[in-house]
Amino acid sequence: MSQLGSFETAIKAVVIGASGGIGGALAEALAADPRVDRILALARSGRTPAGPKLEAGRVDAEDEADVVAAAELARDRLGEIDLVLVATGVLQDEARGIRPERTWRAIDPDAMARVLMTNTIAPALVLKHLLPLLARDRKSVAGVLSARVGSIADNRLGGWHSYRASKAALNMLIRCFALELRRRNPGALCIGLHPGTVDTPLSSPFQANVDETRLFTPAFAAERLLDVIDRLGPEHTGGVFAWDGARIPE
Repeated sequence: MSQLGSFETAIKAVVIGASGGIGGALAEALAADPRVDRILALARSGRTPAGPKLEAGRVDAEDEADVVAAAELARDRLGEIDLVLVATGVLQDEARGIRPERTWRAIDPDAMARVLMTNTIAPALVLKHLLPLLARDRKSVAGVLSARVGSIADNRLGGWHSYRASKAALNMLIRCFALELRRRNPGALCIGLHPGTVDTPLSSPFQANVDETRLFTPAFAAERLLDVIDRLGPEHTGGVFAWDGARIPE
């Protein structure tokens, strides 16, 4: 069980993408933490974990009007927010024509645009409207699921062009937002989080060559990410951190 001891008060949290494997596990882990007071769990489907601390709701993070409405709901239900977690993303979606490219010859502009919308623009819209709600008189954190493959310095294999590019762009936005946030709210953090390879529908087509000791359950990934968040301070804002606390190279 996570113990978010570095937060100074009972935690009020918002989880975007709470119907997914990792997002749902994050919402459930927060609900089990005695430090957490209330959680607003939002997803496009509206089907999110239930519990006495959890309030479910619907948001399409790719629709700014929806995000504005979600921010208004968060303000109404929670007031100042201590923790925002954005757990949306896409790697492959056959129905939408999205699949990781093995070569530049496979790039399709429409599919690439859809990946960038889901992995980059949607989280940016969420941060645009929820960062102003972060508490100003104590530690507060906005954490966005990113990926190690978004690291330019760590890229040794190439391929997966749209996914890599969308996560690299997301990491840059996290850095930009963190710099702006620090001027407005010095105690707040805006960070990226790499959960490792998690046994979810997103990764299931690509698990064949993953060592079973490195394939995590959503519950394990959620606990590790919350532990990382607990150990970070304002000096870490703008970085991207893996499930084990290591900083991902830029």
